[in-house]
Amino acid sequence: MAGIIKSSFSLILGTVFGVYIAQNYNVPNIRKLADNGMATFKHLEETYRKPKKRGED
Repeated sequence: MAGIIKSSFSLILGTVFGVYIAQNYNVPNIRKLADNGMATFKHLEETYRKPKKRGED
């Protein structure tokens, strides 16, 4: 029983710390940043992609 508490202590402490930071500071929305980055990379890929050769599908 003590092993479970000892091994999960850092997880619990990190979760509590993350909740505190999220409530008291202006933390950016990671999902929104990731979606924006993926849209930018997709746009860059479509813009600078090599043209397909005639035999390729």
